[in-house]
Amino acid sequence: MKQFFADFSKLIKFRLTFVVVFSASIAFLIGSKQHGAINWINWLILIAGGFLVTGAANCFNELIEKDLDKLMTRTKDRPMPAGRMTNGQGLVSGLLMGMLGTWLLGKLNIETGLLSVFSILLYAFAYTPLKQKSPVAVFVGAIPGALPPLIGYLAAMGNFKDFTDADYQIAVILFVIQFVWQFPHFWSIAWVLDDDYKKAGFRLLPTTRRDKTSAAFVFISAVLLLPVSLLPNFYGFGGYFIGGVSVLAGLYFAWLSLKLLRSLELADARKVMFCSFFYLPLVQLILLFDFIAK
Repeated sequence: MKQFFADFSKLIKFRLTFVVVFSASIAFLIGSKQHGAINWINWLILIAGGFLVTGAANCFNELIEKDLDKLMTRTKDRPMPAGRMTNGQGLVSGLLMGMLGTWLLGKLNIETGLLSVFSILLYAFAYTPLKQKSPVAVFVGAIPGALPPLIGYLAAMGNFKDFTDADYQIAVILFVIQFVWQFPHFWSIAWVLDDDYKKAGFRLLPTTRRDKTSAAFVFISAVLLLPVSLLPNFYGFGGYFIGGVSVLAGLYFAWLSLKLLRSLELADARKVMFCSFFYLPLVQLILLFDFIAK
């Protein structure tokens, strides 16, 4: 049983799935607060449906990359490349999770269900094959990666027809923050895991190698995150708390990225990577608390 849970966790990439569901649930709460009431049953449905849909996308990703995963130290112990799960079992697991998750999200509204299906297809069948072909894969992968807050906000609203101008602003800004964050996040991971990724032929660094130009892309994207994270303040739905945290966290993120640009050291890339893990949930939580405090 312990091995089963360990394999299931690897199959759905539990930590990644948790981050996705977390950002969607925060956006749901912000959308609900914007309109005065939180439907906690719908919040639980969003969490369950989002967990299943994200797990399905990750399952299809691993099914497609099974032979490549065997080549990399980081992924060779996943259940399918390790031989503890067959392709058929992986496919059935992904289909069941995808269908059940889509059904749950569709109960909230049809647009949320359709957007979730689009996210699965884009992640599994566009981003995944592109990883071996071009660094553009990071841009493509950032789109489904940024959809969870949009899905969460939409789930709180009912459907697009109910959106006001303020709702469009908030939903798009939540999407844009998560979209831009993914570039320093992905590129710092690609820097740290470059040797492993090369075994599978993945080309995720901007210049496909650890050089000054790739580090410059990390730094520029981290700097760009600063003004983007202040968009809630510019549009009047963010307060002093989110403004202050966004500036401090953004400056620290950019400073770590600058250190990487200057040193090109693996240790500095790890610091950028770990900072990215904490940056997004911190900013999203503070934005929610700021929203509640208004």
